[in-house]
Order: sequence, then C-alpha cells, then structure tokens
Amino acid sequence: MKLAVLIDADNAQASVVAELLAEVAKFGVASIKRAYGDWTTPNLKQWKEHLNSHAIQPIQQFSYTQGKNATDASLIIDAMDILHENSLDGFCLISSDSDFTRLATRIRESGLIVYGFGEKKTPEAFIAACDKFVFTEILREKKDTDTDTVEVEEANNTELRPIIISAINAVSKDDGWARLSNLGAYINKKHPSFDPRNYGYDKLGKLIRDLNYILIDERKFNDDSDNVHIYIRIRD
Repeated sequence: MKLAVLIDADNAQASVVAELLAEVAKFGVASIKRAYGDWTTPNLKQWKEHLNSHAIQPIQQFSYTQGKNATDASLIIDAMDILHENSLDGFCLISSDSDFTRLATRIRESGLIVYGFGEKKTPEAFIAACDKFVFTEILREKKDTDTDTVEVEEANNTELRPIIISAINAVSKDDGWARLSNLGAYINKKHPSFDPRNYGYDKLGKLIRDLNYILIDERKFNDDSDNVHIYIRIRD
C-alpha cells in the first residue's frame, strides 16, 4: 500500500519518529512524509534532526492569530488535495487532536484506509474515525517495569476481559469455539485502538495464552505440514 504520512508537529512528539515510521512500514510504503507546524517557534526545534534523518518534508504554517490552529487547516487542505489526486491507498494521521476526526471520516468515505497515531489522551471520536489507531506510548521504550506490570494486570482485569469475551461470542460457532485470526479481525474493526502491546504483549496469541478464562485448541491443517489453526473459547 502507498501511504501519505501527515504529521501534526504541534501535537506529536519528535522523540518517537523513528519508531512511528517503523510502525507505518508494517502497513505499507510511506510515499509522502510531511510534518506541519510553525517552524519559526522554539518548541519545534527538537524536530529538526528527525526531519533530516527521515526525509520528512516540513510544511511551514505561520500562526496568524493567537489561539487559532492554522496548522490543522494546512494539513487538512493538503490531505484533501492528495485524496483527490487518487494516487494513494491510505493515510497515516499523526496527532492527538480531535480536529482531524472529520478528515479521517472523509478519507474513509472515499474508500481509502486511515491509520491514526497519537497519545492515549486522544479523544475517542478521532480514534473511532480511524480504521486502526496506535497509541504512541507503546512505541517508546519501557523504563519502569514494575509499574508497567501492575498497569498491565489491572488493564487485563478491567478493560480486556469484556473485549475478548464479546468478540468470542460474536465470531464463535455453535460449539463456542472461535478461530483466533477471526477474533483478531473482529476486535480490530470494533476497537481501532486495540493492540496487544497495550497490555504488555507483542502478539495476540501470546496475550490470549495468558488469560485464565480462555481455553485454547490447536488444530492441524489438512496437510502434511506442522502448521496449526488456533481456536479459543470461553472457559466454563
């Protein structure tokens, strides 16, 4: 897939640019990479080395009026121009600002995919408007292991369980068993911000194996290979 990576530099952190672009590479090729902001202001100086090293084109947008975000308008106008060129397959919008909610919706209405990237403070409306949303916190290196472990355990008990159970009920067959790949696809459609890394795991399969309310059944393909389909169900 050919993707346009549009960065709201006023609402994104330069320190995770390398990790962010590596994440984008999982979805496709960053054919366009642009960062928007008023580059005359001191608070964007940290971006300079990252713009050069990652070949990101800086788009200058002066702040004409105090309290008005001209950067958002510039990014949105460029996005619509790119959209109407019909040369790309999707967009990566990097911002924690809800102002891009309608833009994401409009792009999807045109049949293109939208990947969003932002901090966990990002409003739910913008998250829901994207096909997939990645929290930038999981792209940073973990420094406080003990605190992270406690947070993951609490998240597994409060946030994760209803998501997993409702997804199994939605995609399972009459016998209660659901294929893991179908489960993952369903969750990603219903919860754009879902990512196993939010809960301390790099893969969905590893996460599922550590849930004590889930049963797992590995079924071999109908051939001579060692490949298996993973099925899961809710433990009685």
